[in-house]
Amino acid sequence: MREFVVLGTASQVPTRARNHNGYLLRWDGEGLLFDPGEGTQRQMIQAGVPASQITRICLTHVHGDHCYGLPGVLSRMALDGVAHPVHLHYPASGEEVVRALVSVASPGTDLRLHPHGGPGPVAPGLEVLPLHHRVETYGYRLVEPDGRTFLSDRLSAAGVSGPEIGRLQRGGSLSGVRLEDVSVPRPGQRFAFVMDTAPCPGAEELADGADLLVAESTFSDDDAGLAAQYRHLTAGQAGALAAAGTGTLVLTHFSSRYGDVAPLVEQARTRSGGAAVVAASDLDRIGFPKRRRASS
Repeated sequence: MREFVVLGTASQVPTRARNHNGYLLRWDGEGLLFDPGEGTQRQMIQAGVPASQITRICLTHVHGDHCYGLPGVLSRMALDGVAHPVHLHYPASGEEVVRALVSVASPGTDLRLHPHGGPGPVAPGLEVLPLHHRVETYGYRLVEPDGRTFLSDRLSAAGVSGPEIGRLQRGGSLSGVRLEDVSVPRPGQRFAFVMDTAPCPGAEELADGADLLVAESTFSDDDAGLAAQYRHLTAGQAGALAAAGTGTLVLTHFSSRYGDVAPLVEQARTRSGGAAVVAASDLDRIGFPKRRRASS
């Protein structure tokens, strides 16, 4: 199961309708919690997300609206008796802040700290790239390895069925039938998370080819000066990221100055290159787009 659960969508100042940041990505057997701001523990209850589902916590940076919910989440995991290891990824320059937040959480969670100080893989399939904000910030990308899709008519013609299909997949050939004879390439799905940044090469690389791209949209294009001053994206700039082959763009991290974010969606859509664009609301559940069509 792959699903993106929105726990909060506000930027620095929460509103009556929008909690501080917080997002859970269900990805097969893992639960990745991104940027838990204040109130994330309560939002998890509202969304029906048990703490036991979290296997990794990923911080883009250590500004409060992206990490002050960490002690509460960890305390809830300890209270619920979560026994599996929980891996915490964060920029190395935020070590002091992260240690302080972890120190006030209830003990009992098998928490494993993984600071990163540069681009590259941080876990199987999970990588980070630097963004351009006022403190050290990284975006995340989760990539499924490319695979192959079996074609039923070719399998039937080759006389391959049942458990033989698994043996063919593992071995690459079976009784003279090659894997490529009965299947076509299947691109792995990609998820990208781009938060708090001015336009930069790292954001562009993360977004390239993402099936689901979550991007901050703190400011309207009309407030581009403020966006540049605080090193954030405008809605149009977020949309431009999606033009590099993104399937669905999810806008979030909205400034409290915008009661209605529909205009921001339109600004992003005009530059998205045809990608689907949606504005996240608290407690939304967003499924992954269908797999890209395999080439024959």
